[in-house]
Amino acid sequence: MCVIETSPVIESRRLILRAPEVSDAPRLSALGNDAQIARMTCRMPHPFDRQKAMAFIDDVAASDPRREATFVIEHEDHGAVGVLSLSGGEVPELGYWIGRPFWGRGLATEACEAALAFVRRHWKRRAVTAGHFVDNPASGRVLTKAGFLYTGARQMQHSLARGASVESRSMIWLA
Repeated sequence: MCVIETSPVIESRRLILRAPEVSDAPRLSALGNDAQIARMTCRMPHPFDRQKAMAFIDDVAASDPRREATFVIEHEDHGAVGVLSLSGGEVPELGYWIGRPFWGRGLATEACEAALAFVRRHWKRRAVTAGHFVDNPASGRVLTKAGFLYTGARQMQHSLARGASVESRSMIWLA
């Protein structure tokens, strides 16, 4: 008998973190096709049209859920509002983006906290890394509220949307 591991579903007070579905492509491309969002990520292209949203969903479906997990962040009243990913390994890395209409509502922090609880309980990991570009201090505040600490390390990371390497600040969360 073959057991197929399914993508987890994580619930918090206002959010459900779940696997992206084909039906999410229009919403994700509408929210994610924002240069100000894409340029603050490493791997998100801009423009982010429906074709790229579909490719993203296909890539997630092909990934190993024991080593990485990518979630649509779904708000109880507003539907999909962003994406959060955890890339595996001994020390997973967390990344996220939230659509501009939903900034400043604590949704990114809530999603990060729920994902960290998942990592601790289900992956049995006691550390998670994250970071943010130096010109995106709001992301640093989100991560700090979720329990991340600055390591003091800075590094250059490539931003696909910018087509350039950008200085970033490294952070860590310890259970």
